[in-house]
Amino acid sequence: MTKVAIMGATGYAALELIKILLRNPEVEIVALTTRSDEAPHISEIHHSLEGRLDLRCENLSAAEIAERADFVFCALPHVASMEVIPDLLADGCRVVDLSADYRLSDPAVYEQWYHHVHIDPTRLGSTIYGLPELGADKIPSADLIANPGCYTSASILGLAPLIANSLIEPTGIIIDAKSGVSGAGRKPKLGTLYPECNESITAYGVGTHRHTPEIEEVLTTLGGTDVKVTFTPHLTPMNRGILATMYPRLKEDTSLDHLKEVYRAFYADKPFVRIIDRLPATREVAGTNYCDISLQSAGNQLIVFSAIDNLIKGAAGVAVQNFNLMAGYPETTGLIV
Repeated sequence: MTKVAIMGATGYAALELIKILLRNPEVEIVALTTRSDEAPHISEIHHSLEGRLDLRCENLSAAEIAERADFVFCALPHVASMEVIPDLLADGCRVVDLSADYRLSDPAVYEQWYHHVHIDPTRLGSTIYGLPELGADKIPSADLIANPGCYTSASILGLAPLIANSLIEPTGIIIDAKSGVSGAGRKPKLGTLYPECNESITAYGVGTHRHTPEIEEVLTTLGGTDVKVTFTPHLTPMNRGILATMYPRLKEDTSLDHLKEVYRAFYADKPFVRIIDRLPATREVAGTNYCDISLQSAGNQLIVFSAIDNLIKGAAGVAVQNFNLMAGYPETTGLIV
């Protein structure tokens, strides 16, 4: 049995992690953590787990977690993750980090966008970025995986074949993305209260959203040239899902049929990316680890659509993909429903 701990088990992504891991008979969840000292039973936090997992959420140190677990999913907020991950690694745990703390390679860029000095900067740039569709060969041997952001996954998967094949201009890419309210996390905030966001859609983080440098860095590395995007996220009155609409500029006239073939070839052996002819919808990927991508044209303008479940392909599902590769399980274990 592979023994697993989940740090920050009270959030929405952690619930999805637990549900997915419970579908793997070779995995035993041995510890759940919270920063509260009250130690509630997990079913008191997530009622849907009643009778499915008999564990309490404890305030455990890294050493206490390492005594029980081989793998740790760190579902803590940024900053909190980097405070504990060095100790987990030192104690022999392998870690999938769902925060943003190890996604960027430059500590100065991290400080600029997250407004905190990175306290473990030597790991930046060497930590494996955990988007299996782009780097599955590097994941199995890693001790620390930086799980991608949700907007990031949808955007990068939508643009990667074009960037990798140098089919589009690397600058001036527009990404218009819309997310369900669960993307803001479980902690109550004024903007995500029901009366504030129901029957309304609004942009936020214009020019300042923290997934911008992540998208640019990953695509820059993939294409070998500086990629610049204009990324605008929107909050939509639904529980879950992301739809990213992208407007890249083709370098030369290329037929839509040819571009679709490029995408199908790029993702030919990737079980969770579906290239579809219809327009994608968030309801069609809700509760799954799939990313649905569609290419459309309006005159000479190429439009790329990418839809995911922000809690699964955008967080817990891709985290389990990474874990499966690290632990030697089939990549799809627990993820096909």
